[in-house]
Amino acid sequence: MPRTRLRKTERARSDISKYKHAYEEVKRGTSLRRAAEMHNINRMSLLRYIRKRDEMGANHDEDSIHMGYVAHNKVFSKEQEEELSKYIIRCADIYFGLATKEVRKLAFELTTKYNIKRPATWVENNMAGEEWFRSFMNRNPSLSVRVAQATSLSRATSFNKTNVEAFYDNLQTVLDRHTYEPQDIYNVDETGVTTVQRPDKVVARRGIRQVGAVTSAERGTLVTVACAVNALGNAIPPFFIFPTVRYHDHFVSGIDWNGKSFRLDAG
Repeated sequence: MPRTRLRKTERARSDISKYKHAYEEVKRGTSLRRAAEMHNINRMSLLRYIRKRDEMGANHDEDSIHMGYVAHNKVFSKEQEEELSKYIIRCADIYFGLATKEVRKLAFELTTKYNIKRPATWVENNMAGEEWFRSFMNRNPSLSVRVAQATSLSRATSFNKTNVEAFYDNLQTVLDRHTYEPQDIYNVDETGVTTVQRPDKVVARRGIRQVGAVTSAERGTLVTVACAVNALGNAIPPFFIFPTVRYHDHFVSGIDWNGKSFRLDAG
């Protein structure tokens, strides 16, 4: 079965407003066939719409009536999928995001808890199918599969409203106590760089299993680099921290800079 079915006809794609106007025409005395021809809709479809509205009575919501084809194998309703989508987003917001298999297992558990009809393959694998997950992601464009960044528990729990407000209160106290100018305020951050960079993509023979590129080593050493810049855009030279006992000048040879370097004894 194709993942995306291409429609070959325009059947069952009439606007619901046409049925509403045709319904009013029939109630005013127009024949069913004439009302259907006036609004260019199928006569039997109009008859089914009239029966649905008459069965629901006067106190009903017209928007709750749907015409056209309905997916016969749909597991969850639109409202249920929206609630599932909100739960998945909430889990990601609190740093406990669900993997694709975990989402499929959760969908299976929901069908078990609420006694919802599901395909037999879900019961065999104890999880929803890959095709359902792919369709679920297409129906909910607010979701996407992302690579999670490792975040320590202390950082995740410390970034909250109370701590942020305390930080800005302390910052305001310092700024009121001292008359700092924009050029006196520096923002310092650190990052890690490796001594062996990843090679670029190369053009090679098709079918070969492995393509190599010569580097200084297969696994490099992580070097910490600290950089600082002020509010005016002025930056100081970077500061390198090498994880070695003995520092050599050739560590930074060939670089035109006035920065500083420092060795860090790993022991």
